[in-house]
Amino acid sequence: MKKLLSFAAIMIFCIPAISAQQTKQKIDPAGQWKFEAPYAPEGFTAGTIDVGFADNKYTVNMLFTTSGYSFTGEKTAVRNDSLFFNIFVEGTDVSVALKMEDTTKMTGNAVHYEGTVPLTLTKEEVQK
Repeated sequence: MKKLLSFAAIMIFCIPAISAQQTKQKIDPAGQWKFEAPYAPEGFTAGTIDVGFADNKYTVNMLFTTSGYSFTGEKTAVRNDSLFFNIFVEGTDVSVALKMEDTTKMTGNAVHYEGTVPLTLTKEEVQK
């Protein structure tokens, strides 16, 4: 009987500890990200996305390297390790949805009236 009680006590204390270790940690998207969109129209295939966090909300600024265009994201939201925002580019609404794969990579799509463009983001190193 003592062995059974000991086993039960061990299980009661070990199971929560094991499941706590398996809990997925939330990934923070804040920082500067380099993006590539090889199937986007010319001038919009690469650049940076700067994700900020202040006053309990996220902000996004998107800069296209080759064209020099810069846009501020609207309706920015982070839910379930995903980043969502909208930009208005040359008269077109573009909805961006990105999944945070890990602390250094995001993948997703930019959707506009002509179709969907895949995006790949890589977090840039912070220079010290």
